[in-house]
Amino acid sequence: MPGMLLTVLGLAATAYLALMLALWWGQERLLFEPEPLPADHVFQFGPDVQDVVIDRPDGTRLHALHLRLPAPRGIVFYLHGNAGNLQSWFSHADFYRQAGYDLFMLDYRGFGKSGGRIASEAELRADARAAWQQIEPLYAPGQLRVIAGRSLGSGLAAGLAAELQPDLTVLISPYRSMRALAAQHYPWVPAALLRYPLDTEALAARIHGPSLLLHGDQDTLIPAAHSEALKARLPQARYVRVEGAGHSDVQEFPAYLQAVREALSALVRRPQPARVSPLGTL
Repeated sequence: MPGMLLTVLGLAATAYLALMLALWWGQERLLFEPEPLPADHVFQFGPDVQDVVIDRPDGTRLHALHLRLPAPRGIVFYLHGNAGNLQSWFSHADFYRQAGYDLFMLDYRGFGKSGGRIASEAELRADARAAWQQIEPLYAPGQLRVIAGRSLGSGLAAGLAAELQPDLTVLISPYRSMRALAAQHYPWVPAALLRYPLDTEALAARIHGPSLLLHGDQDTLIPAAHSEALKARLPQARYVRVEGAGHSDVQEFPAYLQAVREALSALVRRPQPARVSPLGTL
């Protein structure tokens, strides 16, 4: 009997180790759910929405969409969630047209018409930074800069905002960190195995300007407690808990749209300081 018990324990340990190794090497398949599009796919969001290509040093070509208004108040640079592509994410162009802001949205590697595949958090952040550096020179110093991110993109947005100190940072359904989120859903997975820590909580403490946190109170994927914890790191932030909203539908609720509209309108009324890019000459 003791020998059989040791054998069972050994098999269980081997299976657990194999599972941990699979998680280490295959976590991109768990974190990201890209939907590719053919290179000749044509988006039908209006003649004022332009296709943009960002060429990366490794030869990868990233694709983005850019709503360009004749005289925008500024630019909303939006980093979307972990699934789909711009066909589904670029869904509120009319809202930003009415608000008077351009909208820029990037598809990550392997998403939509973007090439390559995601290999690291550092690469994800570098891609987002490169996209910003490409479009930022299109805007004069007096035009407003807004960095927004939803779900997965909220951690990337927080990192970019900590570098840039934009006029407004908007984090939608954000997480404290991917490690904190994994601990809730998969407590049996050691934190050291996660190659995408995406520590929004640490980055939030370095964002000094106006911020808006939006979270559905029925969100079970990323509970609203994550936004509440981030609010403690962002004392200047406004936190809007959207009643009745879950994770995938929060953008459809009037309270969400009203909060974003108010935050964008408040920027227009606020005196703007002279701008010096933290990233240097772009």
